[in-house]
Amino acid sequence: MNPPDHPFSPRPDGARRLESAVFWIFRAAAYLILACGAAVFLDIVVKGSATVFQSKAPFVNTAFLTQAPESLYVFEWEGQPRRMGDREFRAFKEATPAAANVKAESYVYSSGGIFPCIAGTVLLVVGSMTIALFLGVCAAIYLNEYARDGRFIRFVRLAILNLAGVPSIVFGLFGFGMFVIFFGWNVSLLAGWFTLAFMVLPVVITASEEALKAVPIGFRAGSLALGATKWQTIWRNVLPYALPGILTSSILGIARVAGETAPIMFTAAYVVRDKLPWEVERAVDFLFQGVMALPYHIYVVSSKIPQNEFTERVQYGTAFVFLVIVALIAASSILLRNRLRTRYKW
Repeated sequence: MNPPDHPFSPRPDGARRLESAVFWIFRAAAYLILACGAAVFLDIVVKGSATVFQSKAPFVNTAFLTQAPESLYVFEWEGQPRRMGDREFRAFKEATPAAANVKAESYVYSSGGIFPCIAGTVLLVVGSMTIALFLGVCAAIYLNEYARDGRFIRFVRLAILNLAGVPSIVFGLFGFGMFVIFFGWNVSLLAGWFTLAFMVLPVVITASEEALKAVPIGFRAGSLALGATKWQTIWRNVLPYALPGILTSSILGIARVAGETAPIMFTAAYVVRDKLPWEVERAVDFLFQGVMALPYHIYVVSSKIPQNEFTERVQYGTAFVFLVIVALIAASSILLRNRLRTRYKW
């Protein structure tokens, strides 16, 4: 004899079947997005690692990671196919007079390495995030700790939310007009830093303000009751406990800043530059010089030159190194955030 059904047990009906179907549609959509993302990353990792790593010692393509981009020359010499970079090809012709008139096919940016692009990308990310965190945290402290809620403050918060949806190309044009032309900084690191910093400011301000709001009000009240000033309370009792959340905003900002091409195209990036950023005559010249950058290099190699098997190798290798650098910078922020979260538990 079957036991009677529980009065509160779910009974199958049309609404529950519809809810179950919708649930599985959402689940399938989520898995499909994850699968597409995994396929893209796997394709970059497989093809890019073939450029960065090699089967012979030292097993890492050090030339690709330490040299500047060069043109590749492909030719035949004494019945054997040869591939040489620009510098090696010129040295070969000087050392071999008979090869002075050898016919060679050239492929732009298909030899050498991407070290100047790596250096430029790291400098752009570190500099812009430093500016964004300083300005963003200061703005969040004012909005959360000092400002009184009113029409103007509500308008400011609405403006910050709207700025988060502005396309990056608009920030690039703004930076070009403001920093490159009006301030006369030309295409430089400084112009790129401020343009990228302003682009990521909405994310930093919003996340930092939410982190400050999450700190219990009792921390402030207790500090003020013991005679501390408003700023002493913020500096010693609020900011340390809000730092993990603030660093979360930096992680989100790093991913966006590092991957942007449009803003730096107008303000900071060069297609090719002979000198590294620190090879300057005066210290101030370091700030007022353009740099090469990995996302812009990928854009140029992928769309501005004829495509072939040699450029494909550079494209995937650059993309792979770019992902590794972004992951390392973000991982450093995550480790620092977890460390601070353990230290300032409440």
